[in-house]
Amino acid sequence: MEKKYLSDIHLEDYAHEYEDRKTTYRDMVFIGGRERISLNGEWNYAVDQYDTCLRQKWFKERYTDGRGFTLPVDYSFDEWPVMELPCCWNTFAKEYLLYEGPMVFTRRFGCDARGSGRVFLRIGAASMLCRVFVNGTYVGMHRGASTPFFFDITGLLQDENRILICVDSTRRPEQVPTENTDWFNYGGIFRDIELIRVPEIYIKSFHISLVPDGCYDKLAVKIEASAAGSAIVRIPELGIEEKVPVTGGKGEAIINVKPELWSPEDPHLYDVTAEFGDDHVSDRVGFRELRVRGRDVLLNGKSILLKGISMHEESVPNGRGLTDKERIENIRLAKELGCNFIRAAHYPHHERLSQLADELGIMLWEEIPVYWAIRFEREETYDDAHNQFAELIERDYNRASVIIWSVGNENADTDSRLSFMKRLADYAHETDPTRAVSAACLVDEAENRIADRLEESLDIIGVNEYCGWYSPDFERLPALMKNSNPDKPVIITEFGADAMRGVTGDPERKGTEEYQAGVYEKQLETLTKIDYIKGISPWILYDFRCPRRTSSIQKYYNRKGLLDETKTYRKPAFYVLQRYYREVWK
Repeated sequence: MEKKYLSDIHLEDYAHEYEDRKTTYRDMVFIGGRERISLNGEWNYAVDQYDTCLRQKWFKERYTDGRGFTLPVDYSFDEWPVMELPCCWNTFAKEYLLYEGPMVFTRRFGCDARGSGRVFLRIGAASMLCRVFVNGTYVGMHRGASTPFFFDITGLLQDENRILICVDSTRRPEQVPTENTDWFNYGGIFRDIELIRVPEIYIKSFHISLVPDGCYDKLAVKIEASAAGSAIVRIPELGIEEKVPVTGGKGEAIINVKPELWSPEDPHLYDVTAEFGDDHVSDRVGFRELRVRGRDVLLNGKSILLKGISMHEESVPNGRGLTDKERIENIRLAKELGCNFIRAAHYPHHERLSQLADELGIMLWEEIPVYWAIRFEREETYDDAHNQFAELIERDYNRASVIIWSVGNENADTDSRLSFMKRLADYAHETDPTRAVSAACLVDEAENRIADRLEESLDIIGVNEYCGWYSPDFERLPALMKNSNPDKPVIITEFGADAMRGVTGDPERKGTEEYQAGVYEKQLETLTKIDYIKGISPWILYDFRCPRRTSSIQKYYNRKGLLDETKTYRKPAFYVLQRYYREVWK
């Protein structure tokens, strides 16, 4: 046999050759109103713990040695079992519940390869590394579990095609997020897989927003395109038809018009279109102004209290692959609480959440998973975080409901962390002037006060504190409030206590429903009287899976939810928060 055929068993750095084609936010394409060909459905799959697909280059489908001699192979693509994608493999079958590692997906699909224009492959999210091959050619890779990514596959398509996708959910210390988190590491391709057709000359990016100057009478339009020319932006309801010159691939314009403003009470949306040559895109957009003035948060010029709840993207049957019905139910539950605001933690949730929030009227905090002990000194790790952040901002720029970008959660105040997260905050400010920038910071435990050097780079200070739970002395909370004197608004981004459904009795015993309700009573009694507290998003709407939570009242779940994991049982603390939001904190 050929020596070359055996060489894969000796490779150590076999993955290195796949690192040079990373897709990033610069490769994204605006998808609103475009023709899409869904590749969702049945895919053949195989667990590939040893990454043999990459080592042996299965994607080349090399069955002979060129002299007619048949080679043995370690795969049989079309005879593998079938998984319906998108899907989290951990919820697909019991034997994969705790599986972390590589899995290979493949399918055949037909495509009219003779059409003009370009074709992009879009994958909504795949955890954590994803490498893609089309018709025997490596097209590239993506890092990050929660943002969409694109590949231009125009020249590779035939009438009949094979696509092969290698997904690796392994936790690694150099990644974002890192290997230690407080949520379940769902693996798989759990958002849509689709082909996007565009003309040869097309719109790459389309941003439209209210100019944040307090006048509410101007819209800012930014367009990126693949060539020079002129775009036409239309908003029929407002009688708008505006020409936007595009030079050097970029165009900007100010449209003088006074739209009806979006708010949770009146989530008005407009149909907006952009035309560029033969290319046409569309979106449904709300226009609102979010500003910070001193210690106040202003929506459309009026001071608001952000009555919120934190929420993971998870359900028992579907993991992170939620259905629209489940997303709508989550928003409905938040509104039942009296919320006008959801903190979507700790990673970008599906874009449908922000689209539904636009339609149903609830504001969002969106966050990237710069979480706990990130390798802040490592430039490649920063590049990973920055790219995920840029992909999130590009994806949701037109969503009125998104009012805050968060650059991270619960990171120790070190020099390397300060530099890392300040760069992210600066990027958000430079890229998007229409939203506030925040982070969920830790309390200065030594001084028992709100103090973090990152605050200088934030518009709103987020604070996680667990007085009454991890910090058993509840009196630290009023002292914390008294010791602090921030010059910016503060959102208490987390507080709470575990309570397992049905564990009742002693209100002084941790883990009971009564203890959790008592923590909420004490917290809210204190926090709602503090003038610089402009928002609260307690931890958390419903219980969620977490492998590090192994006690008898946790059983591999974080039990701080106001509902149990089925989202059918409301714990007493649910009604405590509901009363404060509806009757007390106004």
